[in-house]
Amino acid sequence: MAWSRIARSSQLSQSLSRIASDGGAPTPAASALRNAAALGPRSRHAASSFHSLACAGLADKCGAGAGGHLYGQNRGISATPSRLLPAAAEPLAAECSDTEDPAEAMAALPDLGPTGLKNKPRVVVLGSGWAACRFLKDVDTSAYDVVCVSPRNHMVFTPLLASTCVGTLEFRSVVEPVSRIQPALATRPGSYFFLANCTGIDTRKHEVYCTVAAGDEQLPTNPYRFRVAYDKLVIASGAEPLTFNIKGVQENAIFLREVNEAQEIRRKLLTNLMLSENPGLSETEKKRLLHCVVVGGGPTGVEFSGELSDFIMRDVRDRYAHVKDYVKVTLIEANEILSSFDVGLRQYATNHLSKYGVKLVKGVVKEVLPTEIVLSDGTHVPYGLLVWSTGVGPSEFVKSLDLPKSPGGRIGIDEYLRVPSVEDVYALGDCAGFLESTKRPVLPALAQVAEREGKYLAQLFKKLAAQNGGGRAHCGKKADLGEPFVYKHIGSMASVGRYKALVDLRENKDAKGVSMAGFLSWVMWRSAYLTRVVSWRNRFYVAVNWATTLVFGRDNTRIG
Repeated sequence: MAWSRIARSSQLSQSLSRIASDGGAPTPAASALRNAAALGPRSRHAASSFHSLACAGLADKCGAGAGGHLYGQNRGISATPSRLLPAAAEPLAAECSDTEDPAEAMAALPDLGPTGLKNKPRVVVLGSGWAACRFLKDVDTSAYDVVCVSPRNHMVFTPLLASTCVGTLEFRSVVEPVSRIQPALATRPGSYFFLANCTGIDTRKHEVYCTVAAGDEQLPTNPYRFRVAYDKLVIASGAEPLTFNIKGVQENAIFLREVNEAQEIRRKLLTNLMLSENPGLSETEKKRLLHCVVVGGGPTGVEFSGELSDFIMRDVRDRYAHVKDYVKVTLIEANEILSSFDVGLRQYATNHLSKYGVKLVKGVVKEVLPTEIVLSDGTHVPYGLLVWSTGVGPSEFVKSLDLPKSPGGRIGIDEYLRVPSVEDVYALGDCAGFLESTKRPVLPALAQVAEREGKYLAQLFKKLAAQNGGGRAHCGKKADLGEPFVYKHIGSMASVGRYKALVDLRENKDAKGVSMAGFLSWVMWRSAYLTRVVSWRNRFYVAVNWATTLVFGRDNTRIG
């Protein structure tokens, strides 16, 4: 095994030396390659350095290494951290091998190696949310090979996710497989989708480290780890729900950001409805089981409360007649609900929700227990179903990266969505925010923000690919990037149930513009989201689900 690695290293050094020295006078990369080749078997680190040396040679070909001092043996710019591994991934090398040498342990990982000059440059995308999928949809696959790394193989159309919890829509109607969004991931030989979590980034080597927790012993090791080399890296890993470190939230509440969470909400809701009809339950226990509490008065919390209220009024009262008077919905918010909307719209939403059975409580959650919530004023609120929707914040992965941070803890980016302190790394979506030095505000964690950032970055990458190999590692530094990213808010919409919705088309709270509520707004809400669903297949599914629910009501079958 060792002799075969030495032999392959020798062949690779000869090949890379020819590449680096091609074109006349010796270059720093060519000299470094000759030195590394001369070390041969005497240096056990020689083979692991070929990737860095190859990219240094590529930098010479691009003209970026003309100054000599920019690219030394560490491959990166002096401002580039040599390694960006989260604290949770620090034991990675030790766990991957029994050897005591971390370099050898990392070298033992299976990998998708660096691209050659005859190959297209590789773009690695972390995530499959709105930003990542819009970028994947628009990226020029004739100029780039694309690799997507994500723990889920689909995009969730989050504005309609609340409707799936009560059976208005089927779950498959709001998900779109990544391979349908970008067919190259399934058909092109150099493009792949990897079902895994990114656990570390090494910007010096241009590599990402991934982990797959199989859970069923199907893989050679569990967890299974591998690494992927990149020319350009796009971090679009999203955000995590904010819990404000309140005790008991993670253990007892259900979030509403993923399909599996919507499925859990639906399962628990129907289970509680059926259990409450069993004999022997006290009145107090029935009331607790059928009390649905939503924490968070943003668009997601309000839309879910409206859907739940509509479900109770139209379906539960007919099919669960024995317990219909026990079903209650409470919405808890520390400030005002829908704070980003017009004052008149907020008042309309408050009146409408109250009219149709949603109790609005102004308060701050202090602790969450298995069967009740404790508010800061000492009030105890029993519940059977608790949905937590208080916004999102940086994930543990984003927090652990040694990258500049914007206000709020997101990855800091400039006006071109680049991470300034490292080369060939971009960030977008909910995990990224403008640095203070750009004098731009951090954009809200909205789908329309993420989608437009993904579209912009795909266009920027197309420009890079057209400029003297700018799509390759280290070759885009002097490229003309064109106009910086500019976001213009086009408005907000939210459904409040019972064929009513809010539409606020102002650019911000202080600007003038159209704001309306009622049935016409509900028609606009449904029309807008129907056109925004990614594929024609899902548009058809959504339209059929809406029509079926209108005629026959919601299905209340408990599956699983």
